[in-house]
Amino acid sequence: MALRQRGYHLIEADSGCAGLEAAKKFLPDLILTDIQMPGGDGQSLLYHLRHHPELSAKQVILMTGRPDLVPTRTGMEAGADDFLIKPFTIDALISCVEARLRRAEIHWRVGDRNLEKLRDSLLSTLPHELFTPLAGIMGVSEYLHSNATIISLDEIQALHADIYHSGLRLHRTLTNYFRILGLERESARLGDRTLLPASGVRPAIQAGVDAVLSRPGPPRPITLELSDFPVYAHDDDLRTIVEELVDNARKFSGVGTEIKIGLDKSGTLTVVNLGRGMSAEQIKQIGAFQQFDRNQQAQEGLGLGLILVQKLTERNGAKFAIESQPEQGTTVKIAFKEAKHEQKAAGGEAVTTIS
Repeated sequence: MALRQRGYHLIEADSGCAGLEAAKKFLPDLILTDIQMPGGDGQSLLYHLRHHPELSAKQVILMTGRPDLVPTRTGMEAGADDFLIKPFTIDALISCVEARLRRAEIHWRVGDRNLEKLRDSLLSTLPHELFTPLAGIMGVSEYLHSNATIISLDEIQALHADIYHSGLRLHRTLTNYFRILGLERESARLGDRTLLPASGVRPAIQAGVDAVLSRPGPPRPITLELSDFPVYAHDDDLRTIVEELVDNARKFSGVGTEIKIGLDKSGTLTVVNLGRGMSAEQIKQIGAFQQFDRNQQAQEGLGLGLILVQKLTERNGAKFAIESQPEQGTTVKIAFKEAKHEQKAAGGEAVTTIS
């Protein structure tokens, strides 16, 4: 009644299943739902909303009188935009709804079709990946501001940690974005060759792996099988290539599945994961801001990471290849120019044979 008196048009449903069907039919701007209810609970409804192509960007507010069953942080990590803890006042309800609708206008989830088209241009747009961590910072900050007096110190600290990690993600995404722009303009250096000795190859690869493991994310066993041979690559470029490939492998591999990293005697780096894989058509369509099946895979950065890997591969005179099949995993190969052997020439000068 309070919402209707303020001019909002409401569609009501008495169960989770009925609510999902109504949402699919009417595509509302905001969804306000209980957590405990018959016919599918609020968490299940939230999951289906976030995995529906036309509903994934809709604002969702969860209501509960039992915050112990679904902690606020758990709900927000699952995709809720806000929480209302019962009992709440009409003013609190209206304030929450208005705040969510204002946020929908910002549309940081980038559901607007016009923005989808703009992302096709590398030099004139910001990538989708910038908005994902920004959403975390804005959403959690607003929640803290609105509920600071009713949430525990432990939860406040956990939410602060979420903001910090979202900030790190945003910083990394911006760094990669501007590195790509720089590489686009750095054509004179493409294909140049700097020999990285065998003693520097393993530390560069390990540094890339460690950079991924230092960030929050799903645990994955990682196996390294590395030959001690020099390759033609900048050490920082090799570290970044490994970091981006392992980061993508961790995001898109199955729970508990192994990620394998190898460097053979021919100078070919391989990163293998047993995740969802890609079709031949998807591999052809790899672009700076494209993440395949984004409605089903909300993680950041597949396209942005791979385009950076491609540019760094070109700069080091290497070759880039992807082998993948849907639901059977992905293997990425980077074939570096390898220094096969060194020998002394007649005048005592070292001669390096390039393969």
